[in-house]
Amino acid sequence: MGVNKKHDEFHTLDMNVGWETPPGYPKGIEQKILSGALDETNKRGTRTRLLRFAPGVFTKKPFVHDYWEEVFLVSGDLTVGNDAQGTGGKSFPPNTYAVRPPGAHHGPFKSNDGCILLEIHYFDPV
Repeated sequence: MGVNKKHDEFHTLDMNVGWETPPGYPKGIEQKILSGALDETNKRGTRTRLLRFAPGVFTKKPFVHDYWEEVFLVSGDLTVGNDAQGTGGKSFPPNTYAVRPPGAHHGPFKSNDGCILLEIHYFDPV
């Protein structure tokens, strides 16, 4: 089983195009896929993406998925563990990192001033 990413040397990303709201996320949270693809049905693949929150946006429930996730807060602020009204939780500054195994509950999330996350998702090789 090979990695489904192409060789792609350094290049400037156009940060104004290619953003979309992932399924199940509220308006104001958008992803930009950088490489790869994740097949959640067949539990294979790997994906690298940017995820950005507009200021004041929050999710209401924890997330859980069956793939590994590594997250690096590139810029802005991210709060983890807010309630369904967007209050409470613990705030984190840029240069914060998390790694989560399959099945780990995490979130909900919010950002007061907006943020950009770098995320890498992958399944364990069989």
